[in-house]
Amino acid sequence: MPIVYLLVLALVQGLTEFLPVSSSAHLILLPNLMGAGDQGLALDVAVHVGTLFAVILYFRKDVALAIHGGVDVLRGNLKTDGAKLAVLLVIATIPVVVAGLILKVTGLAEAMRSIEVIGWAMLGFGIVLYWTDQRGETMKNMRDWTIRDAIVLGLWQALALIPGTSRSGATISGARMLGYGREQAARISMLMSIPTIIASGSLLSLDVVGQADWALAKDAAIAAAMAFIAALFALTLMMRLLRSISFTPYVVYRIVLGGVLIVIAYT
Repeated sequence: MPIVYLLVLALVQGLTEFLPVSSSAHLILLPNLMGAGDQGLALDVAVHVGTLFAVILYFRKDVALAIHGGVDVLRGNLKTDGAKLAVLLVIATIPVVVAGLILKVTGLAEAMRSIEVIGWAMLGFGIVLYWTDQRGETMKNMRDWTIRDAIVLGLWQALALIPGTSRSGATISGARMLGYGREQAARISMLMSIPTIIASGSLLSLDVVGQADWALAKDAAIAAAMAFIAALFALTLMMRLLRSISFTPYVVYRIVLGGVLIVIAYT
């Protein structure tokens, strides 16, 4: 695959994975915009792996805490902060895994990959993000995360299986409604992305097992590395900007892009 397309693919995935603008929508639209064929599942897995390592690196302290907590859980100790975090992350991941399997088995996952669905989801959930961000209070932080909140956010995350919704946008909206501040909402959302990306990447990998193609492996490695760099940049920028601005710039982008896509879809 041309290096330029790999670069664009990696940049799109890396820059949009953690921003509340829907990376899946951009990946679906990319082949049409560039006049190319679908990049294929192997490259989709590769860029997801790149973004996974980016979020793990950025939140390495929280990740280390959750890993140690997982060990505590296996030992029967559920009272540590790490054990609590590990359990809550697992709980928050269950809804999206179940919903994802249902959509894949029924074929609805492919049926929803249309410009109409993406356009309306971009527009509708953009408005939801604005409403929840403006109305949400700032009274909770990570230590206040409960099983109930994890279940609620897990359901919000499952909604993001609709192309154009945005996983981070949905979970941030849910967290703001529950009373978490902008930075804390984004932090929870990013940590929730780790087991979710692992789960989705594992599911996609089942479809590419056995493709012993060295050229494809090389392309995948390049895409993963570039997606890692782009995702780390986008994540760092967003977390810093949240100290001084709201999610409104992302909302404006979503509404404009959603409106354009709706016009294209129906004309």
